[in-house]
Amino acid sequence: MAYPKLTQEPGAIETAAMIARGEMSPLEAVDHAIARIERLDAHINAVVVCDFDRARDKAKAMTGSGGSRGQPLFGVPMTIKESFDIEGLPTSWGHEAHRDAIAKADSRVVTLLKQAGVVFLGKTNVPPDLADWQSANPVYGRTHNPHDHERSPGGSSGGSAAAVASGMVPCEFGTDIGGSVRVPAHFCGVWGHKSSWGLISKEGHDHPLMAGRGAHDGALSIAGPLARNAADLAVLLRLTASMPLSERTRPLRDCRVLMLIDHPSCPTDSGVRGPMEAAAIALEKAGVTVDRSSDLVPDLERQHGNYMRMLNIAMARGAPNKDGKRASATDWFDLLDTQARNEMAWHRLFETYDFVLAPPAPVLAVPNSKTRVFDGTIEIEGKEAPGAAGLCWAGLATFPNLPATVLPIGESGGLPCGMQVMAPRWADLAAIEAAEEIGRVLHS
Repeated sequence: MAYPKLTQEPGAIETAAMIARGEMSPLEAVDHAIARIERLDAHINAVVVCDFDRARDKAKAMTGSGGSRGQPLFGVPMTIKESFDIEGLPTSWGHEAHRDAIAKADSRVVTLLKQAGVVFLGKTNVPPDLADWQSANPVYGRTHNPHDHERSPGGSSGGSAAAVASGMVPCEFGTDIGGSVRVPAHFCGVWGHKSSWGLISKEGHDHPLMAGRGAHDGALSIAGPLARNAADLAVLLRLTASMPLSERTRPLRDCRVLMLIDHPSCPTDSGVRGPMEAAAIALEKAGVTVDRSSDLVPDLERQHGNYMRMLNIAMARGAPNKDGKRASATDWFDLLDTQARNEMAWHRLFETYDFVLAPPAPVLAVPNSKTRVFDGTIEIEGKEAPGAAGLCWAGLATFPNLPATVLPIGESGGLPCGMQVMAPRWADLAAIEAAEEIGRVLHS
């Protein structure tokens, strides 16, 4: 099963290995990435905050240092989602009023990656407040899908996925509360990982209104990597995780997986359904047990409703919704109890199944729109469906705090299609490793 690839550029691990072997210097790696950004980004507009001078200065110093000093990503150039603080660069979250809000310190993720040898070239585009499946805002304009410039790269980590897919940088880091890592990976044909909630610190990833105030790590929202292969996802996860992670021990052929393609809250378009069903057939031919339904699956319609309520309260920080009603503390604690019960239901399911396979979204990359996807409609099989209904597949893993890895599985009409591989909480590396093995089955 083929999927559209836009570049043969090396990934993060391969770039670090080339530097370690002396085949290129950190400065050459950085200059090569900068040249690709300058050549490609006029049409894509993914890298919207450039820090090329400081990056070249850092790479020059590393080039003359005589070694990597054990840093696994020594000299590897990358960018990061605009909402992460990098000292000396703006963090606007897509708001004109905050375009000059300069970060005074690095976020925790940036600090850890710099310690691993990464050289940051700048930051990538987002929608305002990170609240759309597009990446367009009044400060930096619109990011275009590198496969089709009339379509969205996804959001809110759309600039991240577009930069990786086009080969500007080997890897990226985003955040996800409504599919914001998984949907861009799906729309752009790259790999992405939604981490278990609480696994990766989001210190220094705060709305500009909260900058410097020690904001809490909000409910549902996580930080996670994007790359062009599973191994790069795994190394980025290991470098940023706040606890040790165990490896998977069972080969895929000994696993039992559940594939979900239909959701009661939103139909699934044939552009997504076709590659998903083809993937199931290929896995079965490889000896993997693939069930299409199970009585163990929680009530997905109810889960989606609870997820949307928690999502809206979390995104608004408890402000009144459109009808003027405000959630009470009791409402919030009731939701937390509901979320805990939902997480326990998924835990019981994972006592029978090793992994759950599902679409990251019900559609492929959506056309560019002047309005938020969630405020309009999406076309599914020639009919209009509410845009917000498409969040059902994001909430599948988000509400119960589970990890999910997206890998590209095929294409439809020239657009890539991804699949998310869900695993039990804290089994993040297992999800990535299973996705890698699935990728070998599908693309060998």
